[in-house]
Amino acid sequence: MRNITSKELRKEWIDFYVKRGHVDVGAVSLVSDGSTGAMFNVAGMQPIMPYLLGKKHPLGTRLCNVQGCVRTNDIDGVGDKSHLTFFEMMGSWSLGDYFKKERCQWSYELLTEVFKFDRDHLAATVFEGDENAPRDEEGAKYRIESGFKPENVFFLPKEDNWWGLEYGPCGPDSEMFYVSDQEPCGPDCRPGCHCGKYTEIGNDVFMQYDKQKDGSLLPLAKKNVDTGWGLERNLMFLNGIDDVYKTDLFAGVIASLEKASGKKYDEDEKFTRSMRIVADHLRTSVMLIGDEAKLLPANGGPGYVLRRLIRRAIRHARVLGLGVDEILSAAAIYIDDVFAESHPLLKQNREFILSELKKETERFNSTLENGMKEFKKILSERKASGVIDGKSAFYLYDTFGFPYELTLEMAQEEGISVDEEGFKESMEAQKKLARENANFSQKGAESSVFDSLGDEVVTTFTGYDTLSETGKVLALADGEKLVDMLATGAEGTIVTDRTSFYATMGGQKGDVGVILSGDGEFEVTDTVKLPKGRVGHIGKVIKGSVKTGESVKLEVCSKTRQATCMNHSATHLLQAALQEVLGKDVRQQGSYQDPDRTRFDFSYGQAVGQEELKKIETIVNEKIAEDLSVDTKVMSIEEAKATGAMALFGEKYGDSVRVVSMGDFSKELCGGTHVDRTGKIRSFKILSESGVAAGVRRIEAVTGSNVAAYYAKQEAELSEACALLKTSPDMLVERIRHLQEQLKSLSSENESLKSAAAKDALGDVMGQVKDVEGVKLLATAVAGVDMNGLRDLGDDLKGKIGEGVVVLASEKDGKVSLMVMATDGAQKMGAHAGNLIKAIAAKVGGGGGGRPNMAQAGGKNPAGIPDAIAEAEAVLRAQVTK
Repeated sequence: MRNITSKELRKEWIDFYVKRGHVDVGAVSLVSDGSTGAMFNVAGMQPIMPYLLGKKHPLGTRLCNVQGCVRTNDIDGVGDKSHLTFFEMMGSWSLGDYFKKERCQWSYELLTEVFKFDRDHLAATVFEGDENAPRDEEGAKYRIESGFKPENVFFLPKEDNWWGLEYGPCGPDSEMFYVSDQEPCGPDCRPGCHCGKYTEIGNDVFMQYDKQKDGSLLPLAKKNVDTGWGLERNLMFLNGIDDVYKTDLFAGVIASLEKASGKKYDEDEKFTRSMRIVADHLRTSVMLIGDEAKLLPANGGPGYVLRRLIRRAIRHARVLGLGVDEILSAAAIYIDDVFAESHPLLKQNREFILSELKKETERFNSTLENGMKEFKKILSERKASGVIDGKSAFYLYDTFGFPYELTLEMAQEEGISVDEEGFKESMEAQKKLARENANFSQKGAESSVFDSLGDEVVTTFTGYDTLSETGKVLALADGEKLVDMLATGAEGTIVTDRTSFYATMGGQKGDVGVILSGDGEFEVTDTVKLPKGRVGHIGKVIKGSVKTGESVKLEVCSKTRQATCMNHSATHLLQAALQEVLGKDVRQQGSYQDPDRTRFDFSYGQAVGQEELKKIETIVNEKIAEDLSVDTKVMSIEEAKATGAMALFGEKYGDSVRVVSMGDFSKELCGGTHVDRTGKIRSFKILSESGVAAGVRRIEAVTGSNVAAYYAKQEAELSEACALLKTSPDMLVERIRHLQEQLKSLSSENESLKSAAAKDALGDVMGQVKDVEGVKLLATAVAGVDMNGLRDLGDDLKGKIGEGVVVLASEKDGKVSLMVMATDGAQKMGAHAGNLIKAIAAKVGGGGGGRPNMAQAGGKNPAGIPDAIAEAEAVLRAQVTK
């Protein structure tokens, strides 16, 4: 064992492999590029997978790095000594280069010469073989030759020592273990028995077979090696500790939490667990927000995982008695100290990270109090049944932002369960409602209708180059089933072998137009992408019929396509302009383009000011006026990224992508359709800017003739406003100012009259002042006064009594208003307006609350006003005699 820091461990790993001819390829974004189907990079090998599967790596055949990973599948385990949601994997790879002999030798050298493990405390496992693959005698031989004791090399079955996908490269793996000094659990004690004597250090995967679809294995011509060692786990071993939160990765944060909370780590199980959860979840949140992808909390996808982590951290911070400032101080330690050298991007994004954490913390805290009250109410109602129903769990999620997992965790702490299926049903019902309210329908294009078609039924899209195409009808559907013919008046979907119609994808609305058969005409009202490479043309037969197998002419409406292209190309210019004005941190979060408008959602933490919007709009129009050439090139994803083309994080891209460039101003990966020169957009006008989610803003805009239509509408409305106000356009502003002054004067006069009326209605009430344990109390009722009037009366009466408490009640239009005020002197004696009004509001069938000095409430039972006034004296007496 030795003392070593995380910084030293990273350096020693990379140095060891660089000396042996490896290239440090560095780490990639924690947010997956979508190629594996996972939201995050969950393993060190994940970014290298294409090269392990045969693709040539541009940096050679020997690679190494330290890659951050995020796994939340066992988030409930976080809180013990070892579970983490973010971890670092130290990796090295041979891509058809060295194999078992060198790999085994280097692993042993790293363990004993660099990390100083002694031979007696090391063990290894190898594949014992099965009916498909032989026993890995070669692996065992090289483990022993490298220095492992023969008695410490174990053969284990496929579930322990084999790696592979459904088919393709696969092979045996060999794991290395630290052997503790504890007694064996029995005669069969060995790695994998989970008794604690053997703990995994690292793993070498030997990819030497190619698994066929029939399950057989063929030898690979070029064999690969994947090596992965967990940094946190090895850091524990090397420092001789069994708690990852005592390593230098967490020590500073734990110390900060101890100081802020006044509680000691390891003294109380409940508080220690909460410290670990806060430390882990904050660390992962800092890494995700400060990552290349700049992830933000959201209600779906990776952003939902981030929101769940932050909100779980907040709840456990509250267990420790910590607030926003303490949470941010702990987060700053990760940025400024722990990862300052290994992850410099965090330092660059420091203010952004802390700002987003603060926003999410304050956002959740604002609803957490009410949410916890509602949870406790639901808990009291459901505890007898032992389960919180799904509708209630969804209510907490939808109204108070409680992730389902948070409700589940709190319920489990109370010894009851949550109806997950019911929650999912409520969630799906909401999604269904949203789909029903969507902008367009895919009636007739239900993908299940076409499931019975063979894989050879595919559609080739030619619409980048032409709006007209000749194709063959491969399938027809009437919305419920496949049919051979659609006749006049029938609605349905047509699938052809070739099409010039663009299907709705990537935010761009699908084309409309007509499909002409021998005697028929089919009006296409929408075009959608179907599974298995098919395109569905949705619409209605206007005349004649369309039959399966016949040749048809497909004609896209040039007017709507051109308008959509104008909006889509303008969106690219808009994104580039946003980054120029607001900063490079701006990233696309979603978009939509149809012939009428463009809508663009982007990450930004605050409303965009009017001056900034004006700059953005001006830049876009300048680029339109420059008539930049719009060029599209097809290239590999690596080539595209190397050109600096913007990609949407989390989007799944194929091996070949389309890169759309607009001069030197904009370059993006995009599969949509565009104008060939920016001048064809003609003009651009921003209609609105708004917030659509936490940290996400939306701009809606129009182009071309829609801009002219917008200004024509504005001019018509201006003329109408001038006619109503009997003025001319050049005098409109002055006329409005004059009317505002008149309105202000009349409003002030009205308030004065209302105040005078209220005082008249109240009369002289100073004789009703009582002395309650040394505190003056004036509690009375007045008829027909609203809440604003009560506040004015309260201020007046408070001034008259000097020091004391004023309680006023009034009935107007069948509703009750209550108002309580307490002076500073009364508060010092124990009076609390908020608590007082809570106690008396029930008498009028209502509720309310407020600050110690002023509170208000409403009710619906005017008959209870006398009881509320009488109760005020008793409540005040209890407050001041505590």
